[in-house]
Amino acid sequence: MDTIDRKKHWENVFRTKDTSRVSWHQPVPETSLRLISKLNISKTDKIIEVGAGDSFLGDFLLEKGYSEITLLDISEKALNTVRNRLAEKAELITFRNADIVHFIPKTKYTVWHDRAVFHFLTDKKDVAKYVNNVSSGIISGGFLIVGTFSNNGPDNCSDLNVQQYSEKEITDVFKINFTKIECFTENHNTPSGGSQNFLFCIFQHK
Repeated sequence: MDTIDRKKHWENVFRTKDTSRVSWHQPVPETSLRLISKLNISKTDKIIEVGAGDSFLGDFLLEKGYSEITLLDISEKALNTVRNRLAEKAELITFRNADIVHFIPKTKYTVWHDRAVFHFLTDKKDVAKYVNNVSSGIISGGFLIVGTFSNNGPDNCSDLNVQQYSEKEITDVFKINFTKIECFTENHNTPSGGSQNFLFCIFQHK
């Protein structure tokens, strides 16, 4: 799927669906917040969430006092939903409308958080571009938090095929520039009552 098709797909999703009912919805992104908190970074360190959609992570990071937050998504509609929800607080967040495969970081982040994008990249060339972008977009000693569907997770999401990962497989993808700190699996309970098995990993930039 090329950039134009990806953008068309996700704009349609966020335009036509009740995203409080989609499988990835989380009223409180507890795991992401816990992992960011355990890194013990400064409240002024730069954090980017890629594939942010209209998630609530940015809202909660603001509440916790983080002041350098960037939300990136391919869907302008999703980002506008967050802007409207935050109202005047939206001025405290940087919004980037971009396809992560072609996103060229103009700054370096201390934390790169991804719970929604990486497993949608099923083309090896797109994976390689992502790895290059994240490698150039994180400071030395900074952190990558990535959540993907595990080998026990679904093989399809939002009518798209996804790439499942084992701990070894995802570690191998990032091993050139990153050191694995920890990985674990966790079930995400969907709004419809189902369950999806995720693999979460924290890597540190060498």
